[in-house]
Amino acid sequence: MSALVDPALLSPALAHPETVLGALDFAGVAVFAATGALAAAREKHDLVTFGFFAAITGVGGGTLRDLLIDAPVFWVQDWRYIAVCLTSAAVVWMIGAGAWRFRALLWLDAVGLGAYGVLGAAKAEAFGVPPLICIVMGALTACFGGIVRDLLAGQPSILLRREITVSAALLAATVYVVARYAGLDQWPAAAIAAPAGFLLRGGALLWGWSLPAFPGGLVRKS
Repeated sequence: MSALVDPALLSPALAHPETVLGALDFAGVAVFAATGALAAAREKHDLVTFGFFAAITGVGGGTLRDLLIDAPVFWVQDWRYIAVCLTSAAVVWMIGAGAWRFRALLWLDAVGLGAYGVLGAAKAEAFGVPPLICIVMGALTACFGGIVRDLLAGQPSILLRREITVSAALLAATVYVVARYAGLDQWPAAAIAAPAGFLLRGGALLWGWSLPAFPGGLVRKS
């Protein structure tokens, strides 16, 4: 696929925050950036590290997506994304310490999984990527920044947790792609898909939902 994509192929909803998908894009960056700043807060880092954690979490997944689909990296083209990340970091810093921080991180992560699962799939769709790969791009967009955040913070990666996380992003992306191929416009498809991903992750947080583990276990040699 060529790196030069006709701008006419791209939905304006992916570029302007006043549109539904554009607002979802900026919201997803903001909430993931906040989770990065909260992870820095847990480790009692300084303000510079707050900003770094926020930025790499906020734009990490979208950066990987754009590189894989041969698109211009979104935050390089638009300074507002980094500004949103730094603003989220500053807000978390000013709010200060509190026992609520870890729960806030989990719920903000749930919002981000739903929003960015949709956004990743939508941008891949705009670049003519096949439906199955659109779903994969949605999951990568939603999860990769969190994986980097956890590695930097020395926390267990979301990939290694039994609780539902990646599955929520996959659900949001899948519902969006199916809705689009069923004929729905972008905004109603997003309005169905993003809450679906959030509700799945929210159910996991409230009731401990998880996928079944491999039943075989380790086989020991005698």
